[in-house]
Amino acid sequence: MPYDDNNVFAKILRGEIPSKKVHESEHALAFHDIRPAKPVHVLVIPKGKYVDFTDFTARASAAEQTGFYKAVAAAAKAAGVVDAGYRLIANTGMNGGQEVPHFHIHILGGGSVGPMVARG
Repeated sequence: MPYDDNNVFAKILRGEIPSKKVHESEHALAFHDIRPAKPVHVLVIPKGKYVDFTDFTARASAAEQTGFYKAVAAAAKAAGVVDAGYRLIANTGMNGGQEVPHFHIHILGGGSVGPMVARG
């Protein structure tokens, strides 16, 4: 699937849609999800144009990948969830539940996040 320059995260990166920023670095932007699933729900997106995890790991430079994952850690710290614990989720593709075609990681915390996956 080709990258869609009109996806919501691309618009946030361009400043066309506002976001409540948690952390920003050269390679990533972290902001609060507008429909939080837990008390803390932060999204971390790379600044490059990557559709999903597979695309990101195949095409992003080593510096981009390292910078992105360091930004995930910094965002978790800034969101105040490191000491109590948190969950990272990266949905990939239709069967993985990915809704926005721009690679992103969810940071969930602020209380128990429950079982790893729903049974059933």
